[in-house]
Amino acid sequence: MGLHKEAKRMEDQWFQENDTRLLKKLREEREARIREQEAREAKKKREELRNLHWMRCPKCGHEMKAEDLCGVEVDVCLLCEGIYFDRGELEALMLRQQADQRRGFFRRLMGLGED
Repeated sequence: MGLHKEAKRMEDQWFQENDTRLLKKLREEREARIREQEAREAKKKREELRNLHWMRCPKCGHEMKAEDLCGVEVDVCLLCEGIYFDRGELEALMLRQQADQRRGFFRRLMGLGED
């Protein structure tokens, strides 16, 4: 009888360890699915926000259009006429201007005309 009890104990231990491994695996798979779903939802939300705000003026919220300014494309609001630069655009404009032309460039940029 002692051998039978030992075999039963070993069998119970194997099932317990196997169940523990299976449960751990299932939990990890479920957590991975949840993370993937959250990542998809976060990406979708970023895209929705981007589409909601794409080419909208940060000051007044109206539509903007891209215009060429001395060879660099900048965004201009159709209502308040604000000019908005993406990263590097102002530097690109400055590099295109010679030192003696920069003052006139900024006056044109501000709509003041040249002296």
